[in-house]
Amino acid sequence: MGKSVSFSSPGCRCLPAESLLSGVCAVLLTGMSMFCGGRANAVDRPTGLPHATRSEVIAQHGMAATSQPLATQIALDILKRGGTAVDAAIAANAALGLMEPTGSGIGGDLFAIVWDAKTSKLYGLNASGRSPQSLTLAKLRQELKRLKVTSIPPRGPLPVTVPGAVDGWFELHQRFGKLPMRDVLAPAIGYARAGFPLSEVIAYYWQRNAQVLEEFPGFAATFLPDGRAPRKGEVFRNPRLADTYEAIAQGGRDAFYRGDIAARIADYMHAQGGYLSKEDLAAHRSTWVEPISTNYRGYDVWQLPPNTQGLATLQMLNILEGYDLAAMGFGSPDYAHVFIEAKKLAFEDRARYYADPEFARAPVETLLAKDYAARRRALISPERAAAAYPSGNASLDQSDTIYLTVADAAGNMVSLIQSNYRGMGSGMTPGDLGFILQDRGELFALVDGHANVYAPGKRPFHTIIPGFVTKDGKPWLSFGVMGGGMQPQGQVQVLVNMIDFGMNLQEAGDAPRMRHDGSSEPTGEQMTDGGTVVLEPGLSAELASALEARGHKVKRTNDGDFGGYQAILREPVSGVYYGASESRKDGAAQGY
Repeated sequence: MGKSVSFSSPGCRCLPAESLLSGVCAVLLTGMSMFCGGRANAVDRPTGLPHATRSEVIAQHGMAATSQPLATQIALDILKRGGTAVDAAIAANAALGLMEPTGSGIGGDLFAIVWDAKTSKLYGLNASGRSPQSLTLAKLRQELKRLKVTSIPPRGPLPVTVPGAVDGWFELHQRFGKLPMRDVLAPAIGYARAGFPLSEVIAYYWQRNAQVLEEFPGFAATFLPDGRAPRKGEVFRNPRLADTYEAIAQGGRDAFYRGDIAARIADYMHAQGGYLSKEDLAAHRSTWVEPISTNYRGYDVWQLPPNTQGLATLQMLNILEGYDLAAMGFGSPDYAHVFIEAKKLAFEDRARYYADPEFARAPVETLLAKDYAARRRALISPERAAAAYPSGNASLDQSDTIYLTVADAAGNMVSLIQSNYRGMGSGMTPGDLGFILQDRGELFALVDGHANVYAPGKRPFHTIIPGFVTKDGKPWLSFGVMGGGMQPQGQVQVLVNMIDFGMNLQEAGDAPRMRHDGSSEPTGEQMTDGGTVVLEPGLSAELASALEARGHKVKRTNDGDFGGYQAILREPVSGVYYGASESRKDGAAQGY
């Protein structure tokens, strides 16, 4: 018998080298290591990284990381033509709206953090849309009563808010772009007309979305050629979206918000019993905001302020900073327990305070204070899970998204996230425009006096958050993790993996994750039973048992809801870029 190659965890063992399967085993060895519940032997990879599915991508002149390889290539092409990081990010986002409509599109919203090398400063853009002016809270409650439901539905006309992505493109482009917008959108237009073959994960979610959205007018005509969802490897074309992109490229943002496109959106919504109007679209504006930050073990971690949930990432880090996580170790019961409890604490504040600042001012400075984190940390029992936590007394005194990041030769970096919300969105597919309108309004609360209670012209609480990290005033990391309430949890785990556990950029994203479900929500629901801890299969059964002994409800499953990570790291001395794209999605990091 030949020599066997094995993992340190029981049950993960390849066949002997003479086996016909040994070649397959060798190829899959690294990828399997993250699902085996323990560290792999050094023979698994030459670099000895137990969780990395591949090496980091390293390049000097430019880097792009997106959730679809063709979109990544488009971003690099734009960089090579002399475009800025923002030009490339817009081009990639437009391509993803075509190639990954399961998580993005111009019917949705956008947020971005930009590092501008010329001014050595971070800039934040909130390009989220507002609720219809003609839909009051009283009228909304009447609609819900008519539908015999008690919460805003996830699909149909009622959760639709103004799509902010296109205005976000033009705001970013005006300040940081270089190439004409027609050149930036040209690659996506070309692929929309000629077609592209679907990648695997996107094809899977496309089919799942089709099961619930095919009933809505316009959806099947655009997204179900031959009456079904396209399959992996099949070529999909969207000439309707190509026409819409061409109109935007020629007419600018007003072609979308004030022209024929706006009229067709409004007419469609009126026909479906919706409230979004031409006036709502014409009144839309994005907002430049100051990013907020906390220092975690010498690294300044940056997020955008509410109405996003980025503050939750910072609050969790502040709480976790009081523990010696490195000594606890990755995958240990102690680390998992304090992580879960920190998440519960931060999300209680998220449920109470995070909302549109034009309607409810969140006490951001208090929530970010280290002494506030210490008071919250003191509520955590090291041995027992809490069924519920109160939200903090912070006074005013003081399953779907795409994420991409691009860096250029001048040192500019952009962290951009964009979403329809629930997968492909509301199902509202106006006319022959080639895209779906978002259902972000589902996240409004209906509780009188709540910070996030529905109101006309208000931006809902938002889950999508771009992340950025600086070190000693210089850019270090542009990153994000897709996936609703998983996003702060995923971002924290990536940062802890790198800063506390010493993982590299790729391994930090590939390492198996945990997720806590069931916290109180900005829609008004309260947690009373402690929620559920979900462990990715790469985390051991022994960990699950140890958490259950502390009172956590635990399940181990690969349910597809652990996020999707892209990242670019800038080496501070040489300026060399490192890129990473995790294996949970179809994406790729590439540089030149």
